[in-house]
Amino acid sequence: MNTALKHWKEAATVILAAGTRRSPVTEPPLRSADRVTFPHKTAFDYEVLLLKRSGKSGFMPNAYVFPGGLAEASDFSGEWMDLFKFFRKLPNFGIGVMKQPLEARPPMFATDRARLGSPVPGDVAFRICAVRETFEEAGVLLVVPSKEAERLVTDALFSPAAATERWDRSVIAEWRSLVIQNSSNFIRMCRELDCLPNIWAMHEWGNWLTPTGVYGKQRRYDTAFYMCCLKEIPDTVHDQKEIVHFKWSSPSEILCSYRDKEIWIAPPQFYDLGRMCNFPLLRDLHSFARQRSLEGCEQWLPVRLLATDSYISLLPGDSLYPENPDFLGKMNISAPAEKCLEELQRESVNLHRIVHHDQYTASVHINITPKYKHMPPLTSSALESSSKHDSKL
Repeated sequence: MNTALKHWKEAATVILAAGTRRSPVTEPPLRSADRVTFPHKTAFDYEVLLLKRSGKSGFMPNAYVFPGGLAEASDFSGEWMDLFKFFRKLPNFGIGVMKQPLEARPPMFATDRARLGSPVPGDVAFRICAVRETFEEAGVLLVVPSKEAERLVTDALFSPAAATERWDRSVIAEWRSLVIQNSSNFIRMCRELDCLPNIWAMHEWGNWLTPTGVYGKQRRYDTAFYMCCLKEIPDTVHDQKEIVHFKWSSPSEILCSYRDKEIWIAPPQFYDLGRMCNFPLLRDLHSFARQRSLEGCEQWLPVRLLATDSYISLLPGDSLYPENPDFLGKMNISAPAEKCLEELQRESVNLHRIVHHDQYTASVHINITPKYKHMPPLTSSALESSSKHDSKL
């Protein structure tokens, strides 16, 4: 936990995908009036967990989000070193050696945590945070018995991680209440239940910064996104505080619900669910996430560009993305010469942007190759017929 940060609060979130009993069915892609396309919901053999934030929340009220939250000092506690004693000599506690050079890593991962007083690497601590927050918000406990943890590192034949159900539900419920009261109780729980946060099931997926000037000066988050695949949907409960509802749905169902104005999701969720549409089968999603995670990721700060008929979230690599983005400013810039979206699309050589016509109508435009062997969202836009630069994915 970097207490020296003045403008950003570090956080971690989990994109939790779990297998269903239904067999996938091959059907044509869904097509809507705005031409956003993705596989039919029956093509997926898994669902994704979304949690609805309370309407009283100061950050994205009523939004459906992936489980996650702020990193706490306890996630970086030296007490974890004793629990992970078998893994301390392994690179990143057995997570693996990152191919991305340290100087290219996002700051939240590149920061030397030892200089901040923690012996726990950021790559490990943020995974612990993701596991803890998922337990607090959704009651899903992503841990592994300590004696079985060694196999997760030494066995090359990984399978989708499974949430443990070794303990009585009342015991887990009691511990969950204690962890919600004080995050340091998560360490106590792992010690007494002789288990470890399953950091090896957390596969690095991305790093999003909250756009400044959108949620206020005190609502800026530097968030690590992880992918975690479960064999089947676990018991799930919300906390009735910040979280008031949960739902498990396929990526395409969620995107349809968003398009139909039944739920609201933020741009990172919209973008990453589009990425997941490339993988209707859980085994393929898990394999891709596991293999790609050691490539690294970019830090993305969306920059808002106001056109005459829409607004655009510019992402790194786009022709209009600032060379030196103002991380502390309002991050709202007007389109040159008050141009409309079609003009901006036609004049831009490189596209990497999310276009918003209103709160529920969005599309991803990308014609660049994603860095670090990542996937672009499986979407296409209404403007693809009028712009040769739009993604045909």
